[in-house]
Amino acid sequence: MSDDSIHQPHDKLFKASFGLPANAAAFLKEQLPLAVAENIDWERLALQSGSFIDSQFRQHESDLLFTAPWRDSQCFVYVLFEHQVAEDRQIALRLLRYMVRIWEGFHKSNPAGSLLPVILPVVLAQNDRTWQLTPRFSALFDLPTDSTADLQAFLPDFTFRLIQLASLPFDAIRGTPTGIMVLRVMKAERSQELLSDPVWDEELLAQLPPALLELLFRYILNADIDSAAFTHRIKTIGQAELKTTAMTLAQQLRQEGRQEGRQEGRQAGRQEDILDALEIRFGQVPYSADEGVRKIHDETRLRELLRAAIQAPSLEDFVRLL
Repeated sequence: MSDDSIHQPHDKLFKASFGLPANAAAFLKEQLPLAVAENIDWERLALQSGSFIDSQFRQHESDLLFTAPWRDSQCFVYVLFEHQVAEDRQIALRLLRYMVRIWEGFHKSNPAGSLLPVILPVVLAQNDRTWQLTPRFSALFDLPTDSTADLQAFLPDFTFRLIQLASLPFDAIRGTPTGIMVLRVMKAERSQELLSDPVWDEELLAQLPPALLELLFRYILNADIDSAAFTHRIKTIGQAELKTTAMTLAQQLRQEGRQEGRQEGRQAGRQEDILDALEIRFGQVPYSADEGVRKIHDETRLRELLRAAIQAPSLEDFVRLL
């Protein structure tokens, strides 16, 4: 399996499905309060470019920003996808930062004096246990009980829609076949139910675009499941065409996995050769040099470094090449 296929699998699957406005609209209009959802023109929901996430959170967060008409004005719908397991009680503070960035971007690209659009923040959590947090920004403040009313006017505040896959039953997930299957798989990954019936709903699987079906299988195989049980599950598929497609994809992904394993083995062997050469020539290899060599995976570069490990006048000369 290629590095691109396994890097950030949650992010790839989320954006491949909910980056399409039709999938996002079908799910979100069932999740927002009725009084809000019924006034959004979901047919004109449009995806905006860019991400607003802090760099240190990009390993476990993804986001999508949409615009849509709301009555006689425009609104933003901001979806933050959280695929960390641990509950984060400061999530409202991060949301506020991201929302300010959205408004600042709007301000830069619109005439001075333009009124800011409303942002409807939605947090979709891929959790395994229900988080016990209040989806309101003001819940973060330490307020004396007898002064809350007096201070309320001075506090910024907003609520956000918190959708927790841990507390959303499989059959309660609404939307398009693509949206339903993606969220079922993401929920099942956390609860270790990837081989359960809701994930292998043939009626829904048969409606998925081939590219999305492949992405789902990649996601499942990248998780911690028994490969033999996965193969057996495929064999139980009743629809002939779907079964053939699934088995072909599974074989292809296994072959990619074997090729990647061989490639990783070659790279690891080359790294060890470099470190052995350095140790033989210069004695103990410093941790920084060891770590620098192990971070390199390009085979051409590793061959160059092996020659350098054999020919460099000193260890310092070799380190300068890293």
